[in-house]
Amino acid sequence: MMGGRLWNSAASAALVSLLIVFGFCISSCFTDATRIHADFIVSSCQATTFRCLCVDSLSPYASVIRDSPMELARSALSVSLSGARSAAAAVSKLAAEETLAPREAAAVRDCMSTTGDSVDELQRSLEAMGYPKGRGEAAVGLRLDDIQTWVSAALTDEDTCMDGIGGGRSTGGVVKVAIRRQIVNVAQLTSNALALINALNSASP
Repeated sequence: MMGGRLWNSAASAALVSLLIVFGFCISSCFTDATRIHADFIVSSCQATTFRCLCVDSLSPYASVIRDSPMELARSALSVSLSGARSAAAAVSKLAAEETLAPREAAAVRDCMSTTGDSVDELQRSLEAMGYPKGRGEAAVGLRLDDIQTWVSAALTDEDTCMDGIGGGRSTGGVVKVAIRRQIVNVAQLTSNALALINALNSASP
C-alpha cells in the first residue's frame, strides 16, 4: 500500500513537472509574440511541428509579415536559410580540424556536403518566392510545387547529416554534440518553413 502511494506521488510529481515545462513553452510563445499582428503568427504556427520555435523565430518579423501568408512563408524560409548557412559554416570549420579520426573526418565531410546542398536548395526556394520583393506573387503561386520539393529536399539533407553523424561508431561524442547542436535547430526551422509553405499551397486557388 505504501509502495503504491509512493508511486502515485512520484507519478504526480512527474506530471506536474511536465505540465510546468509545457506551460512555460506556451507562455514563452505568447510572451515573445506580444506585438502587432502576433496573433496571426501564433495561429499560423499551429500548422507546424515545432510551434514554440516557429513563433519565437518569426515574431521579430511581425511588422513585415502582418497578416500575409506569403510573407509568413518567405520569412520562415529566410530564417531557415540563415540557420542553414550558420550550420554549414560550423560544419566546414569542424571538417578542417586535423585532430579528427579518419572515420570522423569522412562523416563530417559528408555532412558538410549535405548541409551545403541544403543551403543551395533553401536559397533557390527563397529566390523563387520573390525575395527580395518585387517579382510578383502570381508567379510565386505557379512555383509553389517546386518550392515544396526543394525545401523538402533541404530537410532530407539535414536529416541525412544527422543520421550519418549519429549512426554507428563513425563519430565520437564531442563531434556528434557539436554538429547535432547546429543541425537539429536548422532542421526544425526547415520543417516549420515547409509546413507553412504547404499551408500556403493548400490555400491557393
